[in-house]
Amino acid sequence: MFARIRYFVDGKGTNRTMVRLRALLRSNEFYLIPLSLVIGTLAGAIVTLMAEIAQIAHVVIYGIPIDVRLSANTYINPWAALIAPALGGLVLGIMEWWRRRWKISSAVDPIEANALRGGNLSMRDSMVVSSQTLISNGCGASVGLEAGYTQIGSGVASLFGKFFNLRRNDLRLIVGCGAAAAIAAAFGAPITGAFYACELIVGVYSVGSAAPILAASLAGALTAQWLGGAPYSIEIPKVSAVGVEQYLALIGLALVTSGVGIAVMRSSSMFERLFKWLPVWLRPVIGGLIVGGFAIVTPQVLAAGHGAMVLDLFHDMTIGLIAIIIALKVTACLISLASGFRGGLFFASLFVGSLIGKFFSAVLLLISPNFVIDPLVAMLTGMATLGVAIVGGPLTMSFLVLEMTRNVDVTAVVLAGCIVTSICVRFMFGHSFSTWRLHLRGETIRSANDVGWLRNLTVERLMRSDVGKVPSTTTIAATRSEFPLGSRPGIVIVNNTDEYVGLVLLHDLFSSDLDTIADDIQIIELARLTEIVLIPEMNVKSAMAVFDEAEAEMLAVVDSTDSRKVVGFLTETTARRRYVEEIDKATRGVLGALS
Repeated sequence: MFARIRYFVDGKGTNRTMVRLRALLRSNEFYLIPLSLVIGTLAGAIVTLMAEIAQIAHVVIYGIPIDVRLSANTYINPWAALIAPALGGLVLGIMEWWRRRWKISSAVDPIEANALRGGNLSMRDSMVVSSQTLISNGCGASVGLEAGYTQIGSGVASLFGKFFNLRRNDLRLIVGCGAAAAIAAAFGAPITGAFYACELIVGVYSVGSAAPILAASLAGALTAQWLGGAPYSIEIPKVSAVGVEQYLALIGLALVTSGVGIAVMRSSSMFERLFKWLPVWLRPVIGGLIVGGFAIVTPQVLAAGHGAMVLDLFHDMTIGLIAIIIALKVTACLISLASGFRGGLFFASLFVGSLIGKFFSAVLLLISPNFVIDPLVAMLTGMATLGVAIVGGPLTMSFLVLEMTRNVDVTAVVLAGCIVTSICVRFMFGHSFSTWRLHLRGETIRSANDVGWLRNLTVERLMRSDVGKVPSTTTIAATRSEFPLGSRPGIVIVNNTDEYVGLVLLHDLFSSDLDTIADDIQIIELARLTEIVLIPEMNVKSAMAVFDEAEAEMLAVVDSTDSRKVVGFLTETTARRRYVEEIDKATRGVLGALS
């Protein structure tokens, strides 16, 4: 008995149990469902806690009623509006200054983690990002909490995934589960959360991922509801049916929101350049003062805009007032993000989109009094389509409308508008706001699809280092003697300083046309591809492009772009075979097959 107790105290029994549990989780996606339920529950609780902390901060700082959202107030104390965002910005500015001073790398968001790092997220960085998002929203900056929600939800999921040593595809999936649960908890919309994960975090719809993601999403939504209701739940009354004649008008609205979304994303880099001349710690202070000045004009620019959206859905507004709020809110969002506040444009895009829909229906009524579109339907369409333009995810936004309205007719026209917007933005711009900001940092990803394996599959990993080299002055006969036919695909020719000057394939070297002159001709006369080489850092896709352009079967690998020292060689056959193998492996992961 004591031996048994000592066995577990020493950790051997626990370790063996953990090994078995990890093996079970790695064996089939079905066993990820219990883990996804745990993650969903934790994410739902954290989201609810963050929302409550933000609301309490608004109440304490701005003196608003506990049951009223900050942006729904008709009046905000001007001093609070100016001082609170500025002080919150100062805290964030000091944090950013400290991060740069200590050369700490920037935090990775879930999209980048799943696209490039196989789902590997730092829990420490996730907590920092979430706390900064909470500070930003809590002090009134014009940003939403959704970025913080998905960051912490995905961070918790990644932590569990790494603890259980999940495979790359499973780790990416479980990160999607954390994000799904966070969005589902925020909006009380489990289907929306599930499709958010599939479209934006995992990057694909797959049979194997459906059950864990939906389980996490349901767990997150139910947990938030049990703890006091989804923070961003929106109750929409029954809306009128949409006639066929209104479809074209609403598709026109989708095109308008596409243009607005592209303009917002393009403008983000311009706003960032405006703040670059300021010290990094001062940028959010200035940004906070500007946003506070806007809030004196209308409090609807503050925070995410949830209260303002609910308020504006059911109130008559003049066309001029709608235009002013749209302009101020968009500008406030861009200034907040450009100056250094943390957050996202998820809910802000929904709010602004709903106002664009209301503006569109009012203008249409003014132009043609006989052609009436239900303003609520136009607002829902504008909300979803601008969300698609900026955030992405046409099905995500369509299901959000469905879960809000429970109306299939309205959802059908919204889905049509979302698809039009998605195609338009993809064709004219090619990025969502998240991937656009990554693009501005130098990344090339356009979605969360797993391309990290492609970057890891470099020429250095594929090349052979047992390269056959021969001095350029060696005769063909001597080279034939040193390298028999079939011993290797080709040989590299080097000069007297051992630098690359060309290569020759062995079947060319042993051509019968050279038999009579083999003793008299130097190998340099057969040199090919004298200027075309590979470097070790190239990925396989770039290497294959070089092969195609050079129409080569084999290429030498040199040390770097500044060096001609040969370190290996790579054949086109090897590169293409490994590329196809990795594609096949990734495809099996998408389809849910065991690897």
